[in-house]
Amino acid sequence: MLTNYRETDTNDKEHPVQGTRSRGAMVTAWLTAPNDESTPEFVHRLLGGEGVKGVGGFSLLCGKLRRHKASSDELEPLAIISNRAGSPDDVPWIAGNRGEVYGLSNTCYDDPEAWPKVELGKELLKDAVAEALKTKLSEEELVENLYAILDTDTLPKQNGEDFEAFIYRLRESIFIPSIGHATPPQQMPKADKIAAARPIPNGTATSATQVVAKAEEHPEAAAMTGIYGTQRQTIMLVDWQGHVTFRERSLWDKEGNGIERGKADVKFEFQIEGWNGESKGNEAHALSVL
Repeated sequence: MLTNYRETDTNDKEHPVQGTRSRGAMVTAWLTAPNDESTPEFVHRLLGGEGVKGVGGFSLLCGKLRRHKASSDELEPLAIISNRAGSPDDVPWIAGNRGEVYGLSNTCYDDPEAWPKVELGKELLKDAVAEALKTKLSEEELVENLYAILDTDTLPKQNGEDFEAFIYRLRESIFIPSIGHATPPQQMPKADKIAAARPIPNGTATSATQVVAKAEEHPEAAAMTGIYGTQRQTIMLVDWQGHVTFRERSLWDKEGNGIERGKADVKFEFQIEGWNGESKGNEAHALSVL
């Protein structure tokens, strides 16, 4: 998962929001990595030399979902690489232990100021998991409860605020209803310039907020024009046998029209290869992390 985050400090010249190198190249680097390369090896390789210098604000959550080779009751940790990482020692590792909940928003993972939407999402997820275990919910019942979390709307009323001012409140709500300008206003500033100002605008750990419609006459402000809001909601379930269920719910069609919940859902299932730690990459990971 790659999230393009917005810096909280507009004077942070060492980690600018805009960069000369593509954020997408970080995803490509991970997806094209050798199969037997462990996640720590990838982190060291990616951050070697120039590393992520010149890349704008981003967080790349990467790792191999599978059991830890050294423990049958733990998972391989996942890495969160960001443009703030100057060396492998700066990379946070998460999800190595069972029973823990983490949240990643459109700011750096270790930002000391937690976003309200992230804190709320973590609490709701803990409650949903506890209920599923206590009442032995079916997968479908659990999924509906998780979609309900992604539908949690605590966004304050706009009350006449223009979009540029109101965007800073997006960090307060997990679900973002459609807001913005159908027709872009004149002299709208660049999206990255707005995003870099304090406080930070949008982003969630569990759902993508994207532009549904854009105005072609203002390409420099494309990310801030049209109708803005939560476009898709994604749930990924992994059981202890390495079976993955990937679900995604589209809320808008390509014309920007709302879609009834469940009418455009997709579901994919597959088995993780090397789940039990039999691959070379897993072995290298165990040696480098323990």
